Amino acid sequence: MPAKGKHRRPKQNPITRKLALAGTGGAALTLPLISATTAGAVGTGAPAAAVTSVKAVSAPTAVAAPAAPTATYSVVVGDTLSEIAAEHSLNGGWKQLYEANRAVVGDNPSIIQPGIKLAIGAQAKAATAAKSAAKPATAYANNLDGWIRESLDVMAKHGIPGTYNGIHRNVMRESSGNPKAINLWDINARNGIPSKGLLQVIDPTFKAYHVPGTSSDSYDPVANITAACNYAAARYGSIDNVNGP
Repeated sequence: MPAKGKHRRPKQNPITRKLALAGTGGAALTLPLISATTAGAVGTGAPAAAVTSVKAVSAPTAVAAPAAPTATYSVVVGDTLSEIAAEHSLNGGWKQLYEANRAVVGDNPSIIQPGIKLAIGAQAKAATAAKSAAKPATAYANNLDGWIRESLDVMAKHGIPGTYNGIHRNVMRESSGNPKAINLWDINARNGIPSKGLLQVIDPTFKAYHVPGTSSDSYDPVANITAACNYAAARYGSIDNVNGP
């Protein structure tokens, strides 16, 4: 108990004093007031990582390469599917070629008409253009044999059926091979339209069945034969089916 008349100064708590000194802003100690939420705003400590804004870039859209054009081959006189397939090294041979072109060839792969175009795909050789070019003109003899052979080539280009023997047989029966033969005594002659030429064709029939590319003269051997065979194909299926009496 304190003596009478004396006042004691209360002692300061050591901890309080230290805090007071710190709070006086003396040079002895600095207490930075940093909170977890503001630490990033103070220059001391590790610098904040820089954030780079990256704009998303879409990958370029792939552009499909244009499809390679389908190679074609124009059939010429004397061609066969097997020869075409072999010359162009086609996988699957003539059978594959036929299946790919059945719509233009028709039901019989043994008969392909000159002038039609066959799709032969990317395997075609560079020789296609040269092969498709017109072959050198064939020299035909100026006699019955040459006329029939030339007629057969023309008929092949136009899809007209007929064989050498079928034509020859009918020519010999009708005119004996004389291209200037004319019948002046039958019913056609009496009606003013006599039968003329190798296969004895009347003018109305010749005009109706004339084959383009041949002469317009019904006495012309090739024009006469081809027109007569064209008519026979329409009427009888083929000149080969015309046997006569």
